[in-house]
Amino acid sequence: MREEQLRARHWLAKFLLRHGIREPQGVRKWSGRYQQWLDRLTFERLSSRVAFEEYRQTLEAIGARLQRMEKEIAHQVQAGAWAPLIQALQVFRGISVITAASLVAEIGSFQRFRTARAYMAYTGLVPGERSSGASRQQGRITKTGNRHVRRLLVEAAWHYRCRPVVKGALKKRQEGQPAEQLSLSWEAQTRLHRKYSRLTGPPDKRPKKGSNGTLGQNGFSTQPGE
Repeated sequence: MREEQLRARHWLAKFLLRHGIREPQGVRKWSGRYQQWLDRLTFERLSSRVAFEEYRQTLEAIGARLQRMEKEIAHQVQAGAWAPLIQALQVFRGISVITAASLVAEIGSFQRFRTARAYMAYTGLVPGERSSGASRQQGRITKTGNRHVRRLLVEAAWHYRCRPVVKGALKKRQEGQPAEQLSLSWEAQTRLHRKYSRLTGPPDKRPKKGSNGTLGQNGFSTQPGE
């Protein structure tokens, strides 16, 4: 449903571009202000008005389906056998109810992995290696294992490029959770943000992305999913 929503948003955005219509400066796409701006749009041609309304209605229908499904999933994770684990995962930044439920559905018990490194190898988020004698070369991530889990973790990890903070939805998810879990969540924020900052360097000195999708002097890839 998320993919359908993304496609429908692209269709509407391309339709507006074909008509030379762009959102006002400072208005973020698909925010509340953006939706209000869409409500005020008018078209001279009847065919354009009809097409625009069809795009809007498609988006609204998908949004309603998403709300129904998310509501049911939220109900299940509160009462199901895996509810405690799902709630524990949600104290981490970038992991809300859908991502947490998906991780648990795909992984089950995390205790079957002896170490964090073993878990990362399972998801394919470890660098590939070519070694010969004393020579050791590491390359891009292996991308072996569970593709869906890898995608969820990559999407969640992008939240840690921002400065550590607990507010909004994250703060609400953390209410009533054990202090030990909250401490782990904060440690993850500070550690991963620090690592991101170290890899990219100061904002004014970050290398430009090359045509091959890499950041040359830092030696790490920015290809999607890596």
